[in-house]
Amino acid sequence: MGLAKTCEEIMKIRKACRICREILTSLGDMLEEGITTADIEQQARELMRQKGVQSAFLGYRGYPAAVCISVNDQVVHGIPSTKRRIRSGDIISVDIGVVYDGYYGDCAQTFPLGEVHSKHKLLISATQLALKAGIEKAVPGNRVGDISAAIQTTVENFGFSVVRAFSGHGIGKSLHEPPEIPNFGIAGRGEFLVEKMVLAIEPMVNEGSYQVKILDDGWTVVTSDGSFSAHCEETVLIGKQEAEILTVV
Repeated sequence: MGLAKTCEEIMKIRKACRICREILTSLGDMLEEGITTADIEQQARELMRQKGVQSAFLGYRGYPAAVCISVNDQVVHGIPSTKRRIRSGDIISVDIGVVYDGYYGDCAQTFPLGEVHSKHKLLISATQLALKAGIEKAVPGNRVGDISAAIQTTVENFGFSVVRAFSGHGIGKSLHEPPEIPNFGIAGRGEFLVEKMVLAIEPMVNEGSYQVKILDDGWTVVTSDGSFSAHCEETVLIGKQEAEILTVV
């Protein structure tokens, strides 16, 4: 069973999560046509330095950057690059994890830039609604499968598909802790949820097929069919009756 956190641990995770969201919001505000994903990375590093936190991603299993920036058909784990300029019509998923006093916070959001196709706007909205539906099921007595099924049902009702190769997760003293939280599944199955568990819930939603592949850089995940993908993530604390979103300012 995933471990419930102590009050002291929750306090530190809460701080990490608040800073994580502050940085993510700032990076979203800087997005404009012509900047590179490396420009976003540079700003993220500076904000982490200013706020006294470390990147949860830099060096994690050899990952070479402080944030993940995934554009259009890139699902997750996109490596920032001086060669990738963002343009009007792009959708940009920014995923940030930080460490504060030994505890982790994790959040992600997909931002539309300029004149974005209506279907891609809907893709982002569907992902946000799926995240909301999953969070609503993160209550004591429910199971992981209740979160998974709520996400899958919401996504598929829009005609999109949930990525199956990557999942949400517990979080705390490590970036990835039990339980694993798939974005598809059957309600009433899986591990029981208990009060004071902390979870990172993160639907990854494809415009087309759910199938993905990893590029030669060993990290960047893209849709197999070239369709666009969106990603949203919040870290939440399971309370007595409902989940509290920790990645808020």
